[in-house]
Amino acid sequence: MNYRFLLFGVAFFSLILFQACENQSSKKENTFDEKAMLEKGKQVAAKTFATLSGALQKAIKEGGIPNAIQYCKLNALSIKDSLSKAENATIRRTSLKIRNPEDTPTKSELKILNQYQQLEKEGKDIKPIVRQLESGNIIFYAPIRVNEFCLQCHGKIGETLTEENHQIIQNKYPTDQAIGYNMSDLRGIWSIEFQ
Repeated sequence: MNYRFLLFGVAFFSLILFQACENQSSKKENTFDEKAMLEKGKQVAAKTFATLSGALQKAIKEGGIPNAIQYCKLNALSIKDSLSKAENATIRRTSLKIRNPEDTPTKSELKILNQYQQLEKEGKDIKPIVRQLESGNIIFYAPIRVNEFCLQCHGKIGETLTEENHQIIQNKYPTDQAIGYNMSDLRGIWSIEFQ
């Protein structure tokens, strides 16, 4: 009888040891190359920015800022969605001052936005971040800065954003908050989750 108890104990201990080794193995598999993922995130963000800004510049040439506002309203999300599919990722842009309600920050994005905002107030450098989620996916965050092109739709009314264009923006986005920026201001973040 003691022999059976001993065999059961050895088997039970072996099972626990096996599961512990499996957990350690899966933790090792979930490690990621931070430098490589930072670089990949930067590349995807740059590609997305170039695609969106290129499309908007074309819309401006064809019909001015009003045409670009209309184009953005109808196409910006679908462009991001198609790039997300091509990159096997979920590409988002968000901000503390959103224009499109679909870009409302998640809790984790809000935390990063506030962290970046604080660094900005302190005059510190803001750098991209990568983290591994519990799911094993990798999330990349990076600041979005206002450039001269952005000011035409996100600048200060009566300065870089005309009253007429501001009215068009308000008609398309009644809850818009995304104005009043100056050159190089922190506009928001890229939030890119890689599967």
